[in-house]
Amino acid sequence: MNSLVSMCFLLVVFFETQVVMDEFHGLNSEKEELVFMNKYSKDSSASVQAYVCAVEMKQAEYAFNPITKLKIFNRAKRKLNLLIDINPKNIDLRYIRLLLQERTPSILGYNDTIDEDKTFLQKKIAAKEISKKLEVYIYKNTSL
Repeated sequence: MNSLVSMCFLLVVFFETQVVMDEFHGLNSEKEELVFMNKYSKDSSASVQAYVCAVEMKQAEYAFNPITKLKIFNRAKRKLNLLIDINPKNIDLRYIRLLLQERTPSILGYNDTIDEDKTFLQKKIAAKEISKKLEVYIYKNTSL
């Protein structure tokens, strides 16, 4: 019975993450991004928080002041890296970090784990430990 409850919980978390992933990739405006952050910022799932961090980091684009832009960027970067430190095998966290590092201007110096994340994701894909939907997003949105 206990394993059945655990299995049900994992399925709920898996499907929730799939919904969040689809919503994240469908965001088209600052307003939609703010709604997304408000909706998911309190979620306890590390995978969901990966997508929230990405949207938080994107908010730097909307700030006028360069110092404010950098503060927003660095706060989201620290949060994402802390989540990865706590959950180093989380596939969504690694995908989001790779996605962000590849899209961040090199002047910000946020590119130190690109190779590590690529290797991690390639191994997970080869071992079929990634959902097909996430695999499609990885190939579509990163240099893999």
